Amino acid sequence: MYDVVIVGSGTAGMTAAIYVQRAGKKALVLDEAGFGGQIVFTSCIENYPGIQNVSGPEFADGLHKQAEELGAEFKVERVISIEKKEKAFSIITGVAIYEAKSVIVATGVKSRKLGIEGEEKLVGSGVSYCATCDGNFFKGRDIAVVGGGNTALEDAEVMSGIANKVYLVHRRDEFRGEQLTVERLKTKDNVEFVLNSKPVEVVGNFAVEGLKVLNTLDNKERMLEVSGVFVAVGHVPDNKAFEKLINLDPQGFVDAGENCRTNIDGIFAAGDCRNKKVRQLITAAGDAAVAAVAAIEHANKV
Repeated sequence: MYDVVIVGSGTAGMTAAIYVQRAGKKALVLDEAGFGGQIVFTSCIENYPGIQNVSGPEFADGLHKQAEELGAEFKVERVISIEKKEKAFSIITGVAIYEAKSVIVATGVKSRKLGIEGEEKLVGSGVSYCATCDGNFFKGRDIAVVGGGNTALEDAEVMSGIANKVYLVHRRDEFRGEQLTVERLKTKDNVEFVLNSKPVEVVGNFAVEGLKVLNTLDNKERMLEVSGVFVAVGHVPDNKAFEKLINLDPQGFVDAGENCRTNIDGIFAAGDCRNKKVRQLITAAGDAAVAAVAAIEHANKV
């Protein structure tokens, strides 16, 4: 019987484990992909308070070591489901069943990918899913942002102050994001809207050299000579295993507010997997602290 089982070992999951262990409780962290989460794909973090810069893998490794040294257990297993018992929960994986007094769901999200040629090969070599994380590496260079929602618009606005040229590629003729942001982008000399266009190939051998786009109206291809491609076409949560027990919103994110409590007493959600506006390292860590304290309080009552 564990005090808290944490599903997911990204920033939120490992931070929660640290808090649980420091409270003198026992935490188990389960993740099918090992530890680290999405941050391991970021070459440099420069927006985490108190740390001027650090690589994503180094940041994740530090969290993992801290949690392990405090006594947290880590297992590489995929959680298939969670079942509520009279005074505890059964967390079922592909190889075992674990019992816990409290559960924290911290499964994070996966950036939705374009699924085009060259994308996977050049991730980390010009293809990025986080302008906030990687934007400064493209200072004074030409880049493309792909997407039509608020994230894409915000990324384009951020990059317009960093890059030499920003191509904003969207498959429709109108953006889904806020019109005020669109109007601000229209006033920027170094931002070009590439509408009614969809990306078909990221070009480059060892680094991005261009983005090939197809105009959906005239079926003509165009090569955008860029050294960076920022993909902002949404995030995909991985919460389907819990849908029979906890409430999810229509997009599949855990329905939990800033108190990180779900509809089930004893189950909490932390980090990018819950429905929230800002998804950053600092908010994941903040969620983890809130969820861990609540999970510990619940465990003490069981």
